[in-house]
Amino acid sequence: MDISHNLAEHRFQTEVDGVLAYVEYVPVAGGFTITHTIVPKAIGGRGIAGALVKAALEYAQTQNFKVVPECEYADVWMKRHPEFDALRA
Repeated sequence: MDISHNLAEHRFQTEVDGVLAYVEYVPVAGGFTITHTIVPKAIGGRGIAGALVKAALEYAQTQNFKVVPECEYADVWMKRHPEFDALRA
């Protein structure tokens, strides 16, 4: 799965079977707030949402950013992956 960082639209995104999925964020001082994780039903159940959240968090690590997981999915994902706890704002 090829995940790209769309800086202009503030999201990490991928296209699977011609369908766009993404994690949207709002930049804040020193990091960003994840606001939505969108994976349409047509491509659901393939681990896409988790891969997108992980890509966003790995980017945050490289930038020394803090992350607020406002999106419920991102929040639960982070709780299940304590290796990213240090990123939580």
